[in-house]
Amino acid sequence: MKIGIFFGGPAREREVSYAGGRTALANLDKGLFEPVLVFVDGRGRFRLVTPDFLQSPSLRDVLPQDNSGFLVYDESLDANILNANLPELRPEQFRDHFDLAFLAMHGPDCEDGAIQGLLEWYKVPYTGPGLVGSAVGINKILQNELIALANGQQKKTAIISRDAYEKTDKAQFFQSLTEHLGLPIVVKAPHQGSSIGVVIVREADLTQFCRAVEQCFFTMSIQPDGWSKLSEWASLSSDDKLELAQEMVSLDSGISFPIVIEQTGEVIIHPKSFVEKLDKLSQLNYPITLSSVNAEDEVLFEEFISGQEFSCGVIQDDNQVAIALPPTEIYNVTSFDFASKYKLSTTKKRIPVETNLENNRKIQLAVAEVFTRLGINVYSRIDGFLTPAGDVLLHDPNTIPGMSPSSLIFKQMAEIGLNLANSLTYLIRQSLRERIRTGKDTFHLKRLLATLDAQLLARKTNPLPERVVSFGSSDDEFIAAKQQYNELAASGTVNPSLMYIKSKSESHEIPVNLLFKDTIEELETALSQPRHPLLVETTEQARHITERYI
Repeated sequence: MKIGIFFGGPAREREVSYAGGRTALANLDKGLFEPVLVFVDGRGRFRLVTPDFLQSPSLRDVLPQDNSGFLVYDESLDANILNANLPELRPEQFRDHFDLAFLAMHGPDCEDGAIQGLLEWYKVPYTGPGLVGSAVGINKILQNELIALANGQQKKTAIISRDAYEKTDKAQFFQSLTEHLGLPIVVKAPHQGSSIGVVIVREADLTQFCRAVEQCFFTMSIQPDGWSKLSEWASLSSDDKLELAQEMVSLDSGISFPIVIEQTGEVIIHPKSFVEKLDKLSQLNYPITLSSVNAEDEVLFEEFISGQEFSCGVIQDDNQVAIALPPTEIYNVTSFDFASKYKLSTTKKRIPVETNLENNRKIQLAVAEVFTRLGINVYSRIDGFLTPAGDVLLHDPNTIPGMSPSSLIFKQMAEIGLNLANSLTYLIRQSLRERIRTGKDTFHLKRLLATLDAQLLARKTNPLPERVVSFGSSDDEFIAAKQQYNELAASGTVNPSLMYIKSKSESHEIPVNLLFKDTIEELETALSQPRHPLLVETTEQARHITERYI
């Protein structure tokens, strides 16, 4: 089966998606699937690329650049520059190149039903939840309402539109929010993923609050007598201006280009043009508002929940029964934003949540219920908090979780025995099963599923030859062995296993779940301890799923 790996996209999480495309390419079972790489650019056009396109440290590094001196994304480039380097693929040509679209994209247009609807129109099956689950999963305001209806949870929230915010008395509004929600207040852009557009206002500071709201609207006010001054821009050195303009390219913290000068309607697509325009505007004496062309129209405010933060994956069997994976606790987080969760080494994770067995079960039951009642299917990752009182409060169903090799969903699937290659095969097969339920192109999809099932059954009947990957007691050997294991598993030619040779007289076969330990010390600690009862229980509950792939 030919698998079109879709990565990139117009959303702010495209760097996460770029890494996910690399993971999918490297770990797709080549004995079952043939990968076809489809880069989706910032304008939403589809482009066939070769594997070397995924070998750069970041997406921005691999994109062709102009001679401006700025490192930009493709929205800031003349479309002809991209066309000359990367051939475009039209949607009506999809079925000529692949049988199924593996979606490794995130955020608006990629995770909200837009790309899913396009693919359904052209009769191309895709991975992950369908239209209903995707639409719910991208809308934080709707999620809160539906989760409350599903399980009765109570969480204080408030919403304001951009128009209402511009007209309101900011000080009075902030005071009313603090009276309703208390401090700290969590401010969210309602249609972003990966904790982008999330700011915590911890103090009764109006200036801090206004900045947080603007950040989540993806706007920036430049006022002669306000906290952000045009005169300050005028006083910056040339190098400082260039540095600030480059920072604005950032997708996870800056407004990012293209931006609009709202007073004139002028669209600026490049940081060089931005510097030139602001130099002229700094001579004026009236307020200026800059906004992203994809600015949010509403902002969500939530009460700050004190408790243990967790993230819990859910997978689904052929009978649409949801099975919650072992939840991961995320601790030592400082701000709950994108950088804190995904870039800082200080953030720690452990499976399961460090609490009693009853509370971990309670998390799993709550997550499985919300997954089912919100119309999500195939798989998802749902976040939440376990409060000191033992209450489970859920938020942010993530319908296409991040797909780096160390992503939480893959770690949790490893706990039930699925390695990376197995996990990707599950996503493809279960997605085919769910697309059949839509009643579109049914006969063709059933043939694809039957062919894949026959291949999986043939492996059960005639198992692949075993290959043992051995390693010694250094961290470097452990890292190299894990990489070799994953490469062999993805080759589709052998069935690999890992063997830790601690000494001449002592060795240990390493189970799949321990592949995600970072050091030999962590590995030995895990080997010396019994498995947590929740991990044993969940593995048994999912056995009827995992036996198909192992």
